[in-house]
Amino acid sequence: MVLFGTLVNGACIIVGSIIGLFFTKIPERFKETVMHGIGLAVVLIGMQMAFSTESIIVVLMSLLSGAIIGEFIHVEEGLNRLGNWIGSKFTTANEDFSMAQGFITASLIFGIGAMSIIGALDSGIRGDHEVLITKGVIDGFVALVLTTTLGYGVIFSVFSVVLYEGTIAILATQIDNWMSEAFLNGFITELTSVGGLLIIAIGLNLLNLMKIRVGNLLPALITVGIIYYFYELFV
Repeated sequence: MVLFGTLVNGACIIVGSIIGLFFTKIPERFKETVMHGIGLAVVLIGMQMAFSTESIIVVLMSLLSGAIIGEFIHVEEGLNRLGNWIGSKFTTANEDFSMAQGFITASLIFGIGAMSIIGALDSGIRGDHEVLITKGVIDGFVALVLTTTLGYGVIFSVFSVVLYEGTIAILATQIDNWMSEAFLNGFITELTSVGGLLIIAIGLNLLNLMKIRVGNLLPALITVGIIYYFYELFV
């Protein structure tokens, strides 16, 4: 079953989020310190991913083009509206912002990364779900911690994660017909680096060091493929 690993990943996020709901009443000072710890760990994860690049120009051009597109079409506002719409179905008006923050933050943390892409590709190409199952266990623990501080908006990130990974897994069943293995490996490397920088931005937001509109940088995850193609073609 192509989507087995994706569904396991989603189930782990749900279980972790549900368990985390039982710890949302802890004192604010505990939540603040825990959030700072999460932020530092997220920055570290992002740095490890970002340093994987073999062509900084591809990463830079991807981020610049992604930022322009994201600001032009207002991706961040759209994500906030989606999170608030979901929140309005389950929360009071005063809780909508927290709901959106939990949904967006968790979706980006769980969705952006090498394990999501490589795991989904393995599921689609080889029918090997080990990477996604391992990621699911990790995501479950992260979801638990995030839910204690960001609330139950985290649990709704499962929809974006399953849609994202599931789409990649289904498309991967035909990927051998579209690109060579060498190109695919190089593309994943640069995509991982761009994703790592976005995760660093998430960490900085969690630490309240600055407010980066990460949503408006998300198109970089698409433009990196186009830019890498032309980079390989001409450089």
